[in-house]
Amino acid sequence: MSDFSGLPLVIEPSDLLPRLAARELILVDLTSSARYTEGHIPGARFVDPKRTQLGQPPAPGLLPSQADLEKLFGELGHNKDAVYVVYDDEGGGWAGRFIWLLDVIGHSRYHYVDGGLKSWLAEALPLSTEVAPPVGGPVALTLHDEPTATREYLQSRLGATDLAIWDARGPLEFSGEKVLAAKGGHIPGAVNFEWTAGMDQARNLRIRTDMPQILEQLGISKDKEVITHCQTHHRSGFTYLVAKALGYPRVKGYAGSWGEWGNHPDTPVENQGL
Repeated sequence: MSDFSGLPLVIEPSDLLPRLAARELILVDLTSSARYTEGHIPGARFVDPKRTQLGQPPAPGLLPSQADLEKLFGELGHNKDAVYVVYDDEGGGWAGRFIWLLDVIGHSRYHYVDGGLKSWLAEALPLSTEVAPPVGGPVALTLHDEPTATREYLQSRLGATDLAIWDARGPLEFSGEKVLAAKGGHIPGAVNFEWTAGMDQARNLRIRTDMPQILEQLGISKDKEVITHCQTHHRSGFTYLVAKALGYPRVKGYAGSWGEWGNHPDTPVENQGL
């Protein structure tokens, strides 16, 4: 039986501490190279968050190439029995995006350390400066479409009664007052709840305990398909994580996000000027 059996998707630092030596654990640090060098959770392997994205305009948030993913997961020592535990130092954006990547490769055994490195540090738990070397070469992966909403899919679903579009950007981006693409505004029917508003600042960026009630009030309910996005599917990594952690049965990340939607000639938008 796995050392992680019975744990929820979102775990506490105290859940991870006694399991750091678990054989099946792959611990992933998505902070920054400087922060990782300064000190990280013992045994963690650093992944530059940029490697989780394609990184090419106009939609840098799209999925990396399969070859790049196979290289990345080979370095981590990916195997079918692995249990991933992921964290960052920003409240779950990059960690949530990595969980989306795990869904894309069809791997469902994963956990997120609530509050990430901030909650670990707040509890004065041990750090390491030892750098874990790459495990091996590329591994063969099968990529799955289900966790991802393409632009075409999202356009085909606009107006559906069982669809909730969760826009994790800031209010000025949503309104169209702050324009970061050819077009400003938001996808028709989208609901805006900015990603950091879902973090409890008093509890070291843990996910707010009242998120279920907030989402219900916003109309982002479990009977709907939830498609979440931001500008590059980084901030919406957090909202994807939250929906998954709360047991939403149909969750997709729109990887193209506003970088794609706001720069495409044939996408409808809403903003305060309309």
